[in-house]
Amino acid sequence: MAYKFIDNYREQGARKRLVELLRKKGIEDERVLNAIAKVPRHYFFDETFWNQAYKDIAFPIGEGQTISQPYTVAYQTELLHINKGDKVLEIGTGCGYQTCILMEIGAKVFTIERQEKLYERTIQVLPYMGYKPKFFLGDGSIGIAEDAPYDKIIVTAGAPTVPEVLLKQLKIGGIIVIPVGDEKSQKMVTVLKTGEHDYERHVLDTFRFVPLVGDRAW
Repeated sequence: MAYKFIDNYREQGARKRLVELLRKKGIEDERVLNAIAKVPRHYFFDETFWNQAYKDIAFPIGEGQTISQPYTVAYQTELLHINKGDKVLEIGTGCGYQTCILMEIGAKVFTIERQEKLYERTIQVLPYMGYKPKFFLGDGSIGIAEDAPYDKIIVTAGAPTVPEVLLKQLKIGGIIVIPVGDEKSQKMVTVLKTGEHDYERHVLDTFRFVPLVGDRAW
């Protein structure tokens, strides 16, 4: 596969149009929109499919995975209410696009991917782009306990439930954003950890993600 690592006026203009579309669809956090405007999404696409990079659609990236729809990335990121310096656990690195958006807003990202081919590509591409999260290869459904607790956790695959092990890795006052449902569609769920064993749960809009696979998932 051939990837295009050139970012010129055409690509930058396409991102500006994408940002305006996301604004019209209800994304309000200017930090999120600014991050979408800055991160070159076409870097994650084979050159053959460049014309798909700035459409508001998900797109296959191999290994049965997709790069999420920009609206979905912006929606989940907005729900996290990230503060600069927040320690964020990302379950499902994928191609790394969501990782870059989180880091642009100022998050310190710990990201885990179970597909080795995606992991191997991402650990090369993201540092080349200037993003240096802490990468892990493994089962994201059990989190990364050794670096817990986290201020925020984002899950980028659909789960049957909110894994208890992830809730335990949140700080008090922390938020997890996760799509929960069956393998066809999920509701976006946010959980605020209000005490050691106390949580405030909100069920939001319907989305469709690839399944979260692992010991505490499908």
